Amino acid sequence: MRPRFSLWLGFAAVVVVLDQLSKQIVLAQLVPGESIPVTGFFNLVLLFNPGAAFSFLADHSGWQRWFFTGLAAVICLWLGRLMYEHQHERLQPFAFALIIGGAIGNVIDRLFIGAVVDFLYFHVGRYGWPAFNLADSAITLGVGLMLWAQFRPATQSAPKENHS
Repeated sequence: MRPRFSLWLGFAAVVVVLDQLSKQIVLAQLVPGESIPVTGFFNLVLLFNPGAAFSFLADHSGWQRWFFTGLAAVICLWLGRLMYEHQHERLQPFAFALIIGGAIGNVIDRLFIGAVVDFLYFHVGRYGWPAFNLADSAITLGVGLMLWAQFRPATQSAPKENHS
């Protein structure tokens, strides 16, 4: 394994650890459905999401747990390959590591709890954004950075002039 690739894998592991640590703290301090106001627009909550983003497919019979686990595994393998190929860069492998770390964090929840632990809830009055967690934040940031890297102009070095 090449040294830079190992560093990117290590960063993904840090994302997993921070995600799981934050979820363990919330699980130890809150009961399901409990909401603790932190500011006028942010609450800590404890919710379990058996579906995907925005509780997509959450009301199904349980097959989605294994579907999303398998999908995350395939995506992590694909992004791991891309991370290996782009390891000499900075932005792309950083984005891939964020997505991989977040995906693994949520897969751990699915495997051991049966649903993803969500606890960050932002709202304005009675209108709110669906609760999410650090893994979701890492995935979202990673996808944003990955897209930014794809659409930003490529930096090319100017051809060297020959002064003969």
